[in-house]
Amino acid sequence: MTVVILQPSYIPWRGFFHLIQKADTFVFFDDVQYDKRGWRNRNRIKTQNGPVWLTIPANAKGSQTDNILIKDVPVVYDEDWTKKHWRSLQLNYGKAPFFKQYAPQVEAFYQQRPVMLADFTISTSITLSEMLGLKNKNFLRSSELEGVEGQKTDRLLSVLQKVGATHYISGPSAKDYIENDKFEAAGITLEYMDYRYDEYPQLHPPYDPQVSVLDLLFMTGPDAGKHIWGDAEI
Repeated sequence: MTVVILQPSYIPWRGFFHLIQKADTFVFFDDVQYDKRGWRNRNRIKTQNGPVWLTIPANAKGSQTDNILIKDVPVVYDEDWTKKHWRSLQLNYGKAPFFKQYAPQVEAFYQQRPVMLADFTISTSITLSEMLGLKNKNFLRSSELEGVEGQKTDRLLSVLQKVGATHYISGPSAKDYIENDKFEAAGITLEYMDYRYDEYPQLHPPYDPQVSVLDLLFMTGPDAGKHIWGDAEI
C-alpha cells in the first residue's frame, strides 16, 4: 500500500495534490511542530502586480510556547481575513476562464469559521482534491493514530507501520534528513517525488509555477488534473 505523509497546508500548490493522487492513503501530519514561516497558514496567488501572499492569522503561541503542534494552532478572527481572501480571489481571478464554475465551492471555504487552523486547511484540501477529480481517497490525520512515537525518520516509520504501508512517497526536500537504511530495515520501499510540470496559461505573465492550485483550477478547469498527473489513473 502506497502512503504519503504531509503537513497540512493552506490552498497548496499542485505538487501537493499529485502526491494525493499517487497515494492509497494520505496522512495529514498534524501532530508535529508548527512552522511559523512555512506553508501551514499561507500561500501565493497571481496578481497583475506579481505574486501576493494570502495569510491566515494564526496564534502560534496559543499554548504559551513556541513548540505548539500544528493541530493545536488556533485561527485568529480579530480581522476578517475570510472576506479579504475571498475578495482577493474575486479581484484577481474574476476574468479567469473557469472562475465562475468553481467560485461557489471556493467561496464556501470562506464562510467557515473554524477554531483550529488544521481543521480549515485539511477540510479545504480534501475539497480541492475532489474538485480536481480525486474521489474516494483515504485521508487520515496522524494525530488520530495511537502509539506514534519518535522523531524525524523514526516518526515517519511509526506512522507508516500503523497504517500498514509498504511503499512511501516523499517530497524531494526530505532527502536531507530521511535515513534510507531504516526504511530498508522496516521493509518499506521509498520513493522521492520529481516535480516537473508543464506550463499553463496564467492571467498575469510571467509564468509562475509556485502558486496555489486555485490558479490552475481557475485557468484550466476540468483539465487541471492533466497538468498535474497527466494521463495517469486517478
